Amino acid sequence: MASMQYDVFATQPLTSTGNFLNQNGLAVPRARIKSIYAVNGTSAGSVVIRDGSSTGPILITFNTPANTTTGNSMFLIPGEGILASTGLHGTVTNTTSITLIYG
Repeated sequence: MASMQYDVFATQPLTSTGNFLNQNGLAVPRARIKSIYAVNGTSAGSVVIRDGSSTGPILITFNTPANTTTGNSMFLIPGEGILASTGLHGTVTNTTSITLIYG
C-alpha cells in the first residue's frame, strides 16, 4: 500500500487581495500548492499568487474566464505542486473568490 506524501489542507476563500489563511484564520506558512479553485466573476479576471507577500516572487498567475452566471474554474497542479517557501499572498482581480488546496 502506498503511503501519503503529506497532509492536504484548504485555505479559506480569498475574496480580495491579501494573505491566504488556513481554516482557523491563521496565515499559511511554507506550503506546496496542489490545486486552485476559483469562483469566476462576471468579467474575465486573474489571481496572482506570490511567495510570502505582495512584493514576493510570483509563483503563478491564474486567469479566470468571464461568467454571466455562477461558474468556477479548477486547476490541478502536477507532481509535488508549487512551493511557497514563506507563505501565500494573492492579488485578486475580477474574481469572486479563490481557494487553494495545499500540503
